Amino acid sequence: MKKAERVQKILDLLDEHYSVQKKCWLDYDNAWHLLIATILSAQCTDARVNIVTKDLFRKYQSLEDFANADLKELEQDIHSTGFYHNKAKNIIACADKLVKEYGGEVPSDIDALTSLPGVGRKTANVIRGNIYDIPSIVVDTHVGRISRKLGLTKNEDPTKVEYDLEKTLPKDHWILWNIQIIAHGRTICTARSPKCAECFLAPYCPSAGK
Repeated sequence: MKKAERVQKILDLLDEHYSVQKKCWLDYDNAWHLLIATILSAQCTDARVNIVTKDLFRKYQSLEDFANADLKELEQDIHSTGFYHNKAKNIIACADKLVKEYGGEVPSDIDALTSLPGVGRKTANVIRGNIYDIPSIVVDTHVGRISRKLGLTKNEDPTKVEYDLEKTLPKDHWILWNIQIIAHGRTICTARSPKCAECFLAPYCPSAGK
């Protein structure tokens, strides 16, 4: 089977088994909510971030509130998400830059987004896909791991994985790939003990059973 045909089979099966709705696992009401939530999600579960941001966005109700936040106090507010020193520092600096340079608006341009403190390509692509509906591939640990298992990339570096997937996947599935692969990684292709015998992608997966 040619690679393009195999990829299409994989996409059809993912569409059949998982949602084709563009859903974000993080809770948010606006663009800067999602931006801050995504910064907090580094090395942390979305479920934990959603617990933290429920109170956080009540306490800090604007970008100005975050820009003017006390560093130590914000560290305590986000402590349970891990890496709270860097996250708090980046959130304050990011909010400050958005207020001063972007009029409080979160930009859609990839270069503008990645110029913000604490924002890499993964976070930028979350914003571009979920807020602006710009075709973007978000490479998190699930996407990197399962894309390698499926033989769609050999790279470990998330940016290289992103570029490999852009060459392989049709644009209309760029946003969905992250949503569906996260669902697959949480239920079937788990990191510690993948359930290859139950996996509907097994016939098209070079790593099945290995």
